[in-house]
Amino acid sequence: MRRTYRNLFRKSTKPEKHIQVTQTETLSTSLDNNIATIKSKLGNSADLVCRVIQIDSSNQTDAYLLYIESLIDAALLQDLINALLHTKWEDPNQTTLKSDPVMSDLIKTNITVGEANEAIDFDTVLTNILSGQVAILLENESQAVTVSIPGFEKRAIEEPQSATVIKGPHEGFTETLSTNISLLRRRIRSPNLWLESKEIGKVTKTKIMIAYINGIVNEDLVTEVHHRLDKIDIDAILESGYIEELIQDETFSPFPTIYSTERPDAVAGKLLEGRVAILVDGSPFVLVAPSLIVEFFQASEDYYQRADVATLLRFLRFFCFFIALLAPSLYIAVLTYHQEMLPTTLLISIAAQRDGIPFPAFVEALMMEVAFEILREAGVRMPRAVGQAMSIVGALVLGQAAVQAGIVSPAMVIVVSITAIANFCFPAINLATSVRIVRFGMMSLAAVLGLIGIMFGIILLCIHLSSLRSFGIPYTAPAAPFIVKDQKDVFFRVPMWAMFSRPRLINQKNIKRTKSGMPKPKTTKRK
Repeated sequence: MRRTYRNLFRKSTKPEKHIQVTQTETLSTSLDNNIATIKSKLGNSADLVCRVIQIDSSNQTDAYLLYIESLIDAALLQDLINALLHTKWEDPNQTTLKSDPVMSDLIKTNITVGEANEAIDFDTVLTNILSGQVAILLENESQAVTVSIPGFEKRAIEEPQSATVIKGPHEGFTETLSTNISLLRRRIRSPNLWLESKEIGKVTKTKIMIAYINGIVNEDLVTEVHHRLDKIDIDAILESGYIEELIQDETFSPFPTIYSTERPDAVAGKLLEGRVAILVDGSPFVLVAPSLIVEFFQASEDYYQRADVATLLRFLRFFCFFIALLAPSLYIAVLTYHQEMLPTTLLISIAAQRDGIPFPAFVEALMMEVAFEILREAGVRMPRAVGQAMSIVGALVLGQAAVQAGIVSPAMVIVVSITAIANFCFPAINLATSVRIVRFGMMSLAAVLGLIGIMFGIILLCIHLSSLRSFGIPYTAPAAPFIVKDQKDVFFRVPMWAMFSRPRLINQKNIKRTKSGMPKPKTTKRK
């Protein structure tokens, strides 16, 4: 049924084919026509600057520079103009300006700033101008030169807000693609770190960068990533979340099958395991594929401290996962159907607290969970100066008022509070969101069938997770299928000298990190 619904959904949302095919309009030899066409296509925008300079005083040759004032660097523009003002193309035997290789000579000998390229059609010229480039046009030339000198405002490198660490680098990705690439290059100084560029979005023309390490990555994975990105037919890509939703394996699943992070060190570690990273211009979140569910329990800080401490914290996160998922459900099931499981003293205490409560345990838990979700969303959307204080004070006041009014019991407030706190222990925020969604389903099953309903929900959850794939890789690997050699970085984090091989399902080409594995360090006894 799910497959049938998905096929019907895809058919209903299939984009219509355009009957009219637009052809690329090339530049003409008339300078006035080219400038008029560019201005017309940009709607005579007020921020479009058309500047005229004389680049060859002996022959009085004028060059027209077109650019968006807010997208270019003023200092680099002045350097470009100074270089053009000293331009001379004089033949030793003649005193006339060369006509044939003007643009090629302009690129090779005179332009000393930025990246210069030739453009022969209006679409390329307009895209480059809107990307922070300067277009240079000459009379009797059917091509233009575009020079990249971007200078738009950008955010400085800061600590990522969604993945903070105590020990480790405090640098995070920004919205600038070139800055994000430099952060990766600083960590992986290898010529095998290959970057491939794409442009997606018929209107936005967003630049996408695919990063992987040649010699480690599986070529089939790179081909699959290119294939899925090439199939995207949409007018706008404003954030990496667009790409994630369009290329993920399973649409109707609460669990994320593509890993996204703001941390450059995390992306560098994934690339070294043989994965592919997708960087989107304008987004600080980088996508990594394929991804496994165990990776959402792993923090970057696990690899910057001792193995025993990292293992303890990782077990704590798994424990918090079950608390956040099952604590309200177990409370509802035990109070509704299985009171005999509680000790007599505890049962009497809870019964005394619930004396006078007009709602059953399920309605009581549902009201508190919804109220906490409202407070959480309000705290995120409000200004940062008052958002945290509002959420904390609101939760305390609301919980105390609900208990005094006799709407909920104090035990329910404790259960919901522990559940909410455990939900914040996950390093990946998208996994925390998935747990919040599934928790309501588990509460409903517990209210209907008790512990049997909870077991039924856990079985369905395991079946669903086992059926998921991330670019062809089982989502629950290396637990299912169980791979013994890959258990060194799942529940336990073994010491670094023992982590000498890469995940086998993800990388089958260059498995070993070292030639023979790093030997265990030995201590020398003093005589």
